[in-house]
Amino acid sequence: MKKIIVIDGQGGNIGKQLVKRIREELPDAYIRAVGTNSIATGNMIKAGADEAATGENAVIVAARDADIITGPVGIIVADALLGEVSSAMAKAVSDSKAIKVLIPVNKCDILIAGVKDKSISELIEAAIRQIVL
Repeated sequence: MKKIIVIDGQGGNIGKQLVKRIREELPDAYIRAVGTNSIATGNMIKAGADEAATGENAVIVAARDADIITGPVGIIVADALLGEVSSAMAKAVSDSKAIKVLIPVNKCDILIAGVKDKSISELIEAAIRQIVL
């Protein structure tokens, strides 16, 4: 069984959509939602995560034994998501041996060259295709 960690912040909209689609495509997957704040965590729980936690230490612990980590690209950049991602969080995700499937959101001063403007829904579907492989 794949252990999939979904990390998101702010309102948790991307994480919520990821959890929902992963649950639809991989009903037996173990999904742990980790929010950088309680609102994001709550929205991912409502979407169907198996368990959830909030905050810096939760990200660090979850990243240790994940098979896949997914969320917006900002989860690997210190101070991203309007400052919600700490240096320790970004390092934990970056250093994890897990496969990272990141949503290339061009926000928070992170611009990804070559990424065409696509809707969040299209980006989520592209991520799901990578996770389901």
